[in-house]
Amino acid sequence: MNAEVAINKKLNNYFSGRVVRKDLTKKIKEGANVPIYVLEYLLGMYCATDDEDSINEGVERVKKILSDNFVRPDEAEKVKSRIKEVGSYTIIDKVSVKLNEKRDVYEATLSNLGVKGIKITSDYVKEFDKLLAGGIWCILKMEYYYDEMDKNASPFIINNLKPIQMPHMDMQEIYNGRKEFTKEEWMDVLLRSTGLEPTQFEEKVKWHLLARMVPLVENNYNVCELGPRNTGKSHLYKEISPYSILISGGQTTVANLFYNRATRRMGLVGMWDVVAFDEVAGISFKDKDGIQIMKDYMASGSFARDKEEKNANASMVFVGNINQSVDSLVKASHLFTPFPEQINNDSAFFDRMHNYIPGWEIPKMRPEFFTDSFGLIVDYLAEFCREMRKTTFTDALDKYFKLGNNLNQRDVIAVKKTFSGLMKLLYPHGEYTKDEAKEVLEYALIGRRRVKEQLKKIGGMEFYDVHFSYIDKETMEESFVSVPEQGGGKLIPEGTNKPGHLYTVARGDSDMIGVYKIELQVLSGNGKFERSGLGSNSAAKESLDTAYQFFKANSKSISGTISTKDKDYLLHVQDMQGIGMTSGLSLAAFVALCSGALNRATQSQMVILGTMSLGGTIHKIDELANILQVAHDAGANKVLLPMSSAGHISNVPPELFSKFQTSFYQDPIDAVFKALGVE
Repeated sequence: MNAEVAINKKLNNYFSGRVVRKDLTKKIKEGANVPIYVLEYLLGMYCATDDEDSINEGVERVKKILSDNFVRPDEAEKVKSRIKEVGSYTIIDKVSVKLNEKRDVYEATLSNLGVKGIKITSDYVKEFDKLLAGGIWCILKMEYYYDEMDKNASPFIINNLKPIQMPHMDMQEIYNGRKEFTKEEWMDVLLRSTGLEPTQFEEKVKWHLLARMVPLVENNYNVCELGPRNTGKSHLYKEISPYSILISGGQTTVANLFYNRATRRMGLVGMWDVVAFDEVAGISFKDKDGIQIMKDYMASGSFARDKEEKNANASMVFVGNINQSVDSLVKASHLFTPFPEQINNDSAFFDRMHNYIPGWEIPKMRPEFFTDSFGLIVDYLAEFCREMRKTTFTDALDKYFKLGNNLNQRDVIAVKKTFSGLMKLLYPHGEYTKDEAKEVLEYALIGRRRVKEQLKKIGGMEFYDVHFSYIDKETMEESFVSVPEQGGGKLIPEGTNKPGHLYTVARGDSDMIGVYKIELQVLSGNGKFERSGLGSNSAAKESLDTAYQFFKANSKSISGTISTKDKDYLLHVQDMQGIGMTSGLSLAAFVALCSGALNRATQSQMVILGTMSLGGTIHKIDELANILQVAHDAGANKVLLPMSSAGHISNVPPELFSKFQTSFYQDPIDAVFKALGVE
């Protein structure tokens, strides 16, 4: 018996009536534009068995229900006519409700039927409050009565409304059933329950797919997943759970998301377990304070409105596309770049992210990635996830491990939340070994470190502590984790530079620190100096003019062979990280001019730091630690510093300073000799 058959047999034994063959969902889904949890609710009623004849009979029954009762928008008029002519008719449609305060009544809108203004009793609204927040799919018994006395009232009447969700969840059934499966089998069950075929994915991909489910089981959990298109990033939040809502396009208001002052009602975060933003590039608030309120909520699960503190439990999910290769993104900027401009350099916003799922490690969806095997009915899965929000598994971490000293309070909270969420999914019955807890802990640490590595690039030394570790309480052995895309790649490559080509690090127009490459071309000519790549930055142009004037006046002090009269010097500056041009180029440009004129390369993987005046006075470097951190992330292993900065080295963490071979220069001419490796 192969593993898949064995799991199917166990599922039908221990979760009888709670499972469905996922290829049935696929087949029927292709012909009906209805969420998977609606379909599987029906399939669970008629096809929750492994008896082939009963399944076929059940499928026909579900098809008939969808054919007769599911409202297709293009057949809305036909259904309306049927309700009128027959007098009473059952339909399946998405129902949303609004309070009409002018008439003091609740009014329902039926999405596919295209009918609004249907009076609905407040009993339904009190029992199912999600009717007021985006709406829910329901089975409705509709009647028709046209009142001559009240021609403004809708003639459609909701006689009975039953939401498509499970009425009761027996958690003991889950706990007992889970004990019959190994960890690997249960992971496969969870993934098959969402419609995916786990045998088609590598182990690390299965963990990422499972991590997408953590917001469903963990309160106030903030996660981000950016990656290529068509990897199924938003599918889970749109189709699998009736307790999550997907905000397409990303545009919203404070009233809609948090609290509506006019109606005095909580927004989406108070109504749903998960609020997911599809396409983060489009996130925007019509209100000026929207981002700040979101930051408050992401940090504490609360926000202030009308002198009151409001609390909610919804988790926040941010999904979006990365349109370039991760390598080039890591080299040139950071992995939060796809966020909109008002957020994408806000370290305080991203510091609230508990996990970053690397979407680029998940393959694009193909037909063979979808399962034909049995899985839990998604409605049952959703109820299980919802019940697990009431418990926490963070104590499982403290039982065996403690976290290393590089993790601050926010890091600890983030790691514990990811850990707790994954433990709830994999070990809801509370039985696990130390090695199993360690596996989950390492995944949680890597996810948070990925966030921290980006924060280091955005915010500098404040986020320097990225060497995440955990300590085994029994052996006191400390283990460290790393992320595959860690650091800045090779902006500054290994190997020899061309003469006249070198790198510097300075603060740019955007107030961020970045890497700049200077490229000099020396041609036969008549002493012309041309500069490019500076845009309209007059301070940058001035710094290059300073360098050339000093070069003309002092070139003979470097070498008698340098000519400024029968050569043209064409100097180009490249902003390697797209943060805006810098005015801190004078000294590096002078070294580049000398290197090019002598046709001698500077030392490999070196950054040349510092600026100078027209008279050759060297200015001290501000924020030395931050500048060295950027240089290290970019791939530099040698640094040339002005002697005036030697006193500031005590401000640089020793483990960072030890990464460089450091040389000091007294003046610009000394800087040239040191850069060229000439004693």
